[in-house]
Amino acid sequence: MAFSSSPQSISSKFTSLHVYNHHSTNVLSPPHSIQFISSSSQNPRFSLLHISPMLPFGIRHRKFQIQRHLSSSTPKFKVRASIEDSQSSSSSNTKLIVFGSAVTVILAIANRVLYKLALVPMKEYPFMLAQINTFGYVAIYFSILYLRYHAGFVTDEMMAIPKFRFIVIGILEALGVVTGMASAAMLPGPAIPILHQTFLLWQLGFSTILLGRRYSWNRIAGCLLVAAGVITAVASGSESDQILSGTGFVWPALMIASSAFQAGSSIIKESVFISAATRLKGKLLDIFVVNSFGSGFQALFVLLFLPLLSNMKGIPFSELPLYLKNGAGCFLNIGANTTGCDGAPLLPLLYVVTNIAFNISLLNLVKISSAVVSSLATMLSVPIAIYVLSLPLPYLPEGVTLSPFFLFGGVILLMGLLLYNIPQPLKQQEDYSEFDQ
Repeated sequence: MAFSSSPQSISSKFTSLHVYNHHSTNVLSPPHSIQFISSSSQNPRFSLLHISPMLPFGIRHRKFQIQRHLSSSTPKFKVRASIEDSQSSSSSNTKLIVFGSAVTVILAIANRVLYKLALVPMKEYPFMLAQINTFGYVAIYFSILYLRYHAGFVTDEMMAIPKFRFIVIGILEALGVVTGMASAAMLPGPAIPILHQTFLLWQLGFSTILLGRRYSWNRIAGCLLVAAGVITAVASGSESDQILSGTGFVWPALMIASSAFQAGSSIIKESVFISAATRLKGKLLDIFVVNSFGSGFQALFVLLFLPLLSNMKGIPFSELPLYLKNGAGCFLNIGANTTGCDGAPLLPLLYVVTNIAFNISLLNLVKISSAVVSSLATMLSVPIAIYVLSLPLPYLPEGVTLSPFFLFGGVILLMGLLLYNIPQPLKQQEDYSEFDQ
């Protein structure tokens, strides 16, 4: 077992072993520690074992380390200094987590708001924005994959993983992004974050059916509250008070279908990691292998689905080249047919950059803390984003009035998200083999 400045992981179906040395600055563990983390739990579980610096491969419990120092002839101030260093490291890590959480919340809010604003100039060309966003991820993910491959983190065995499931991931994510953007362009801003939360319901259902997961009472109850909150927010009250009044059935249904496609993609990704653990003989599949090939196939299928999707908008196949040309002109805000494209290219580019930054920040927050902290940070952005989207904004000057039913539904939804993310005792987590979304 060799120690390096980055985590080395040995993974089975349910657990992974992470080893860190004292140079690592992005873990919560003390120097020279081993973390056993359950990949099947929302709340990572870990135990800390001390690795004596005197014996490179000797494992000692921390309490033995302190006893050894007390019984030795070395001065006692070394024990005190070690404790002080540990407390200082813990304080530093706490500040890092708080800062990372704050950045993630801010980026999550900006991402939700800019998602709607970017579709104001691109209202007639949502597929163009979807393709640009997808190609942005392809370029970034494959660049990182290239660097990690040459650095030795990604092996030839990882690259040789069968690609069929990546194709399925690409199809689902392509359908998710294009249906999501097409519907978001037509929906009131505050309704978008609410409808997005149906992702949780789809994910729980798919993971139960496809992966055989069993969930604790709080997660089942949380999902039921989320469902009740969504229904209350968008369908309660008189027709004139409903936030979706006048939008019809198709666009909300497309947004919910978008969440279903994305939830299905996340479940297939989970199955890729589980099957790869056996194929790679316990090694953990690098996440950038999954993200890179998934994004690559997503970009491909967005192009292949374009004729079908554009036909749904009433654009014949023969006029598709002209549609793409006009879409590119609207994105760049150049050419003769730029009516209604005010705000481009600034707003679409801001959304693409913020979306990428948010996902990187979210991954980093999971890395330095836990999935629960990242979920709570994302959850906190929902009510704030709803409030911001209800205000008069640049290119959306009219604003949206939120009815009491919508606000009540939003409160129910947040209660469901909070209940879903309540950490469970270790024994209860093991009994339910919970799925880490």
